[in-house]
Amino acid sequence: MKIEKTLVLIKPDGVMRNLVGEIISRFEKSGMKIAGMKMIWAEDKKAQEHYREDIAEKYGEKIRKNLIEYIKEGPIIALVLQGVDSIKVTRKIVGSTYPNESLPGTIRGDFAHISKDYANAKEINVKNLIHASSDKKDAETEIPIWFNKKEMHEYKTLHDLINL
Repeated sequence: MKIEKTLVLIKPDGVMRNLVGEIISRFEKSGMKIAGMKMIWAEDKKAQEHYREDIAEKYGEKIRKNLIEYIKEGPIIALVLQGVDSIKVTRKIVGSTYPNESLPGTIRGDFAHISKDYANAKEINVKNLIHASSDKKDAETEIPIWFNKKEMHEYKTLHDLINL
């Protein structure tokens, strides 16, 4: 059993569509705990740190720039979730990066539908509501971009007490 932390960002479209409560409740219902949470407007520097140069190497500089602009379109909710295998659990709850490929019951499968083909043809961003760290290395890199140590909290939940 490994307790991990992972980063989740509810992107501007998730905030603007009033899905914050629904999204957060899905994580809470899974038994994960919120170790940090805040609403912020992503500044250019943070957006660039988050969407690192390796994104450009993998997908191209145009996509990286689009992602940076997308996350700055409005306020975001930044969360650090903690729990057993929280990275994998969170990714399952979120669904595939491309909403039209996400299964029903996932956040993206239930609340978004755009495909990358449609977005590419229209030269728009794939509005996929949410970011979740892809692996332990990403979580360890991303969490300090959005949270300092004073913004992280330790406490016991009912799940913690049951599992003691």
